Amino acid sequence: MLDFVVCVGGIYVCFLTWSTMQERVTSVTYGEDHQRFRFTIVLNLIQAMFASIIGYFYIRVIQRKPMLEMSGHRWKRFFQVAVLSSCASPFGYMALRYINYPTMTLAKTCKMVPVLLMNKILYRRHYPTYKYAVVAMITAGVSAFMLFKTSSKPASGSGTLAVVENSLYGLFLVFINLALDGAVNSTQDQVFVEDREITGQHMMCMMNLCSTVLMVLWLLNPFNPELASATKFLYTHPRALIDIGVFALCGSLGQCFVFYTLANFGSLTLTTVTVTRKFLTILISVFYNGHRLNEKQWMATGMVFAGIILDIYKKQMAKGQALAAAKDSKKRDVQNDSGKEEYVVNRSSKRAVASLTKERAAATRAALERVAKESDAVVSKDLRRRRMVDVAAG
Repeated sequence: MLDFVVCVGGIYVCFLTWSTMQERVTSVTYGEDHQRFRFTIVLNLIQAMFASIIGYFYIRVIQRKPMLEMSGHRWKRFFQVAVLSSCASPFGYMALRYINYPTMTLAKTCKMVPVLLMNKILYRRHYPTYKYAVVAMITAGVSAFMLFKTSSKPASGSGTLAVVENSLYGLFLVFINLALDGAVNSTQDQVFVEDREITGQHMMCMMNLCSTVLMVLWLLNPFNPELASATKFLYTHPRALIDIGVFALCGSLGQCFVFYTLANFGSLTLTTVTVTRKFLTILISVFYNGHRLNEKQWMATGMVFAGIILDIYKKQMAKGQALAAAKDSKKRDVQNDSGKEEYVVNRSSKRAVASLTKERAAATRAALERVAKESDAVVSKDLRRRRMVDVAAG
């Protein structure tokens, strides 16, 4: 339980800062020329480099464990996860060109759906029925909360913005991003199942190392000017470099908690934590800024927390049933062992009685034989005496 609380707290602190810096880097203008940093591949490259270095530091210095002995199969699986992860992020940034940030956040709250779908489609996994109910309640509650939020923007002059917000192409890009994220999480689950030596920190270090290699190769493409343009931008706007550094550091530290949670609690639990983190962030913002929740938003809030309570209750009940089953199994094993010991004792006793009976029977037979011999001897002696008497009398 303590591990879970630490993981949740680390995810909250790191990724709240990470999301703030992400919005700043991608939305705030830098310098007197008011330029924005639009180089998403370079941004992901820096974050992957930080994550790989911090993952290696965590394994070698903090855990004091050796790195994995890499084989061809392990490299293949890590590159598979890296390809999916490297492809997912650009679709999310591209979607922001066609939809606004609240719509993107709303779509991200439904990440549980592709996680379940990808686990079922790719790896034929099955979840209990209540998991689907929890996913539906949390996703519907968060979505309803954001949809029913009263807008503070004026209606005038928002026609063009509404068209952008309702862009089907932007929503399609978000769907691709979520599908790839679901494939990443389910593939990571499968890697952990196949190879028990791989930990979350190994996944963090090696996956981001592979992602770094892939993105460097992409940026070194002579037909791709992004690397040169990003270098020029950071040289002329050093403040952006600081923001990107904080962004990458918080994201890397957050990934330590993410991969630990993923390795120990599974992808669906991880997605639940990230979704509720977004929801609680909204709630804290509402109360901190003095906003009022309408009736529908309170109903949505109740739906989300009802789903969380249902998930916790079902997990505790399943844990209790597992412990009870383990106790019953142990009790049956003890009874079986006692029965076996009693059976052995009974067999030993029977053998002892049988051996004693055999010894007594043998002793009785020997005594009878001696009696018989003595009787024969007495009879023969009496006969001899009688014949001698008869001869003497005749």
